[in-house]
Amino acid sequence: MSVTLSEAAANHVAKFIAKRGKGVGVRLGVKTTGCSGMAYKLEYADAEATDDLVFESHGLKVLVDPKSLPYIDGTELDFVREGLNEGFKFNNPNVKNECGCGESFNV
Repeated sequence: MSVTLSEAAANHVAKFIAKRGKGVGVRLGVKTTGCSGMAYKLEYADAEATDDLVFESHGLKVLVDPKSLPYIDGTELDFVREGLNEGFKFNNPNVKNECGCGESFNV
């Protein structure tokens, strides 16, 4: 079981944490919402919570709550630039369907 960062995502997160002056990595999870059932939650983490599952990737921590892991196990978080847009992309092998707008998914 694991959740990883691509090199591009790790570089982006490391730069942002350095700019903020604090943080250990990112916290990734899922929440029930949207037209397909689930959406990703992503935030910068300043510390580990007691129940977090911790994965190391490119020297950064990826923190995941135990309830979210079955839905995102094997996911690689990438950071992509497409034209004028840039942002995180979730490469999740568990996704069966995504909604048309790309905001939610189901497994």
